[in-house]
Amino acid sequence: MTRTFLGMPATAPAGVGHLRGAEPFPSAARRSLADPQLRRNLGHATKTIRVKSAGVIGEVPDWQELRAAGSAIKTDVMARLPELLEQLEAKVVEAGGVVHWAGDAHEANRIVTGLVRATGSDRVIKVKSMATQEIGLNEALAEAGIAPVETDLAELIVQLGNDRPSHILVPAIHRNRAEIREIFLRAMPGVDPALTDEPAALAAEARRYLRQTFLTTTVAVSGANFAVAETGTLAVVESEGNGRMCLTLPETLITVMGIEKVVPTWRDLEVFLQLLPRASTGERMNPYTSMWTGVAPGDGPQAFHLVLLDNGRSAVLADETGRQALHCIRCSACLNVCPVYERTGGHAYGSVYPGPIGAVLSPQLTGVADNASLPYASSLCGACYDACPVKINIPELLVHLRDQAPHPRAEAAAMAAAAYAMNRPRLYETAQRAARLSRLAGRRGRGLPPPLDGWTGSRDLPDPPAQTFREWWAGR
Repeated sequence: MTRTFLGMPATAPAGVGHLRGAEPFPSAARRSLADPQLRRNLGHATKTIRVKSAGVIGEVPDWQELRAAGSAIKTDVMARLPELLEQLEAKVVEAGGVVHWAGDAHEANRIVTGLVRATGSDRVIKVKSMATQEIGLNEALAEAGIAPVETDLAELIVQLGNDRPSHILVPAIHRNRAEIREIFLRAMPGVDPALTDEPAALAAEARRYLRQTFLTTTVAVSGANFAVAETGTLAVVESEGNGRMCLTLPETLITVMGIEKVVPTWRDLEVFLQLLPRASTGERMNPYTSMWTGVAPGDGPQAFHLVLLDNGRSAVLADETGRQALHCIRCSACLNVCPVYERTGGHAYGSVYPGPIGAVLSPQLTGVADNASLPYASSLCGACYDACPVKINIPELLVHLRDQAPHPRAEAAAMAAAAYAMNRPRLYETAQRAARLSRLAGRRGRGLPPPLDGWTGSRDLPDPPAQTFREWWAGR
């Protein structure tokens, strides 16, 4: 067993993985907003999930107590993460598994690629995993001559369409069934040209395509929703059964897991298995919950490797306010209630983690300067905080990160000038009197002239009061 050492607060490296966008959020969002089909797809899908989720949450009399318990467990995990990771490593090794520590995406990709090569396989089957998307594992495997095959239906649609995921839970949420049919006809081998766009027909075609792959591939790569430190047990929850196939049929299983996914005990896991399905898919329980502990002779994979991934998480942990983002259980509830996400979709965020949680997690993993526009991709309405099953205060984190983001020189100069005036009462009084002259410029809502017009581009200019507080006070 190695000595656990959480890395110095280093951010995720550039040039690998999918945490940084090619352009700022406002530019990407404008393009998304101009696509009416995308907005229809998103609006229909998010509303459907919201309604379904609200129905099953309403059935639980102690939902708020469950949220509080989930938040408390995550706070405890962050406070003693090194200790829990050492315990997890010891239990996995005791059960016949092998644990690898990956400081960043480069190291994780190198470890996984090396493990697959050692088996002699040139293909792997994959369970949907945000961590492997984060580090760009598919690209690393392909570069090494190893073909990754996504087995989750939505991930398969994204892969065959040479596309990118746009939602944490439903990666192909931006596609409708007619578009999916076209992707299958174009990119899936052996498809019946008479394939319709009926959901059952599309699912059957995907099942036909994947079944032979399941039966002939000897290596699987998975993520993990949770890991139980007291026993070394890993857990994956999913809705299609593809995960169960990947976790039981291959000879070798490689799991890539962010270090924040550990929970102390099975009793703690009980809380999250109640929170996650209701907040994510609107189900009372996950259709498939798969758990495994090391290896069992003659049953399931006979070689198990756990890759524990940092990739900027230590940097997030080092921020006492920002570490809340590591509480995330990837349920996507915040995306489904966010008015910004519903209109722009996930691609506008430029990261594999979109929506409100992506707006606070991605900048911390990469360094705020590399994702400086994301903390502003929000109206601060607070719907995400109300929806989060582990009570992450996303609006608080957004404001916290906005303070850290680099600001344009003009903005910094304007704020410095305002601070200078407010520290000098006579100068401030003069500025107040001057502001009242703007009443002569016209009705309320009139914009400011350049270069100040950026502020009034999306809000009204308040009408200055006829009398200042100081004048009112003096008159009394």
